[in-house]
Amino acid sequence: MTLENDTPETPAEEAAPLTPEEEIAALKQAVAAETDKRLRALADTENLKKRLIREKEEFVKFAAEGVLADLLPVLDNLDLALAHGRTVAACKDVVMGVDMTRKIFLDTLARHGLDPCGQAGEEFNPEFHEAVGMQPGGKTPPNHVIQVMLSGYRLRGRLLRPAKVLVSQGD
Repeated sequence: MTLENDTPETPAEEAAPLTPEEEIAALKQAVAAETDKRLRALADTENLKKRLIREKEEFVKFAAEGVLADLLPVLDNLDLALAHGRTVAACKDVVMGVDMTRKIFLDTLARHGLDPCGQAGEEFNPEFHEAVGMQPGGKTPPNHVIQVMLSGYRLRGRLLRPAKVLVSQGD
């Protein structure tokens, strides 16, 4: 019994050795592939570095957000004291002191990036206002703020608390 194909198969590489030019071309191709990998790794590292820097800046920019949000009720109480104290003539000196304290407090918060938003007369914007009710506006155009019930605040452009407002529904 004879087998028709008794010769073992050999891979093409072993069958025909590479010429020096082919070997150089293969090595150049391998070097190019490794260079590409290295450049991609460097680009990924650079992108990661930029992202971490951006995230750190964002963190630093809004790190005081929690503290400032906790201070807003103090500001609200100063506003309430002024609103109620102005109706009593005997509280004139106290009202002046509270008003000066409120102004210093607001200036300090403004240096840290906090600014008020939501004023009477401006158009209602759900990004900055929270409507607590609607009522006939009289002279106020429809869909405009009639009264600010609770001031709103932004921290470096980011809404910290929306203003609670009454909105005009027109006549």
